[in-house]
Amino acid sequence: MLDSDLAKLYSVSTKRLNEQVKRNPKRFPVDFMFQLTLVEAQNLRSQFATSSFGGRRYLPYAFTENGVAMLSSVL
Repeated sequence: MLDSDLAKLYSVSTKRLNEQVKRNPKRFPVDFMFQLTLVEAQNLRSQFATSSFGGRRYLPYAFTENGVAMLSSVL
């Protein structure tokens, strides 16, 4: 799941969710989450037909099932 989707699920802003992830780096190893590449983010944006104006400044993070479970304990 993407960080923005999880932020909605946990009723927090995406910025706050990512702050907590960055404050707890030992809880989120490589197999728990990863950051999308620019190409992946552009492909995702084109699949959902969203505008390239406005929106995010940073590439989104994607969380695995284990990452989502760990995120629930951090938030």
